[in-house]
Amino acid sequence: MHRFTLALAALLFAVPAFASTPVNINTADAGALAQSLDGVGLAKAQAIVAWREANGSFESADQLTSVKGIGQSLVDRNREAIVVDAAKPTKKARPARAAKARGTDTED
Repeated sequence: MHRFTLALAALLFAVPAFASTPVNINTADAGALAQSLDGVGLAKAQAIVAWREANGSFESADQLTSVKGIGQSLVDRNREAIVVDAAKPTKKARPARAAKARGTDTED
């Protein structure tokens, strides 16, 4: 019985070690992704970064399934730890073109 109690106590203290740590998938490097997400090793983390560099920021956690090796179950398992803040560069506003006055020249 004593061994069972010790094993149970060790398991309860070990659970937080397996819990995912919140991480922004649009800004984190491969090391941070691998460390923070359960089931994501360095190879998958590098694939996430490579996909992001090739395709732009992720718009949702579910978009991670577009990365080779990342399935829906992995996304669901880490959903609470996945942060998707808009890291998209803002589009620069184009300067307004000067309207050409046609036939409105009143200066004589």
